[in-house]
Amino acid sequence: MSTPRLPATMRFIERDWLSANGILFDDGTRTALVDTGYVKHRDLTLAVVRRALSERPLDLLVNTHLHSDHCGGNAILQAHYGVRTLVPAASVDAVRAWDEDALTFAATGQRCDRFVCDGALDDGQTIELGGLSWQALAAPGHDPQALILHCAAERVLISADALWGSGFGVIFPELEGESGFAEQRAILERIESLDVAVVIPGHGPMFTDVRGALRTAHQRLEYLSADPARNALQAVKVLLKFLLLEHERVPLEGVGPLLASIPLTTNANARYIGMAPDALTDWAIAGLLKAGAARIDGDALVNA
Repeated sequence: MSTPRLPATMRFIERDWLSANGILFDDGTRTALVDTGYVKHRDLTLAVVRRALSERPLDLLVNTHLHSDHCGGNAILQAHYGVRTLVPAASVDAVRAWDEDALTFAATGQRCDRFVCDGALDDGQTIELGGLSWQALAAPGHDPQALILHCAAERVLISADALWGSGFGVIFPELEGESGFAEQRAILERIESLDVAVVIPGHGPMFTDVRGALRTAHQRLEYLSADPARNALQAVKVLLKFLLLEHERVPLEGVGPLLASIPLTTNANARYIGMAPDALTDWAIAGLLKAGAARIDGDALVNA
């Protein structure tokens, strides 16, 4: 497998699974950042950007979508730089009203400092980043309002959570009985139609085996869509892992109440899974332990 190479005006900032990856652009004249991570890491996000820019200004901030792990650093960057910020067009009204239900922060039990948006980025629109032309493409599935960014000249795709090296993000619309599997299939097919040599995913390392990643994603999608309860169970496990990433350590007796406080998990359980709350908690813990994503330390569940 070849080593991914990016244009000189781009810098890939790979982060852990609590914070989405970032992409910093600097063509010597204008600077920009795509996605800013989770709010827990906001100070680190600012420090990384300041170090990279050597105290020069950050001119533009772009979000692929507004899940909390992609926009949690927006507010601190706006406060420091006064940076102009673009969000997906479908999310503009929710940001301006700061509707935490529409923005999904309330439903997922996650946090985000309030930020403002200065404009919208829509499907088919082109934007210049790093002296290169990028086309925004609607990428519903994981999130109905999400965008991906494609640079045809350099054959680079910023795929956000529509395509990872090992799959894609949880199909959240399906958890609430809305269509998401068909949309995820459509965006995978759209990516297949693009000329792409390097993919920068929302989580995990860059990769060049685009065909292999798409094949894995299609197989994963077929597995999940064959039984929506599978997607719901995966979402519960992912949301618990996210909580562990944020809190690092949760008393075992507190895991159930914490899961129960997340509307998305209780709704998904009621709609698709049908487990008693204690049984669902035990299942989610066992799943993380088996995957090596958590461990038991005394009377607490600890991130691993």
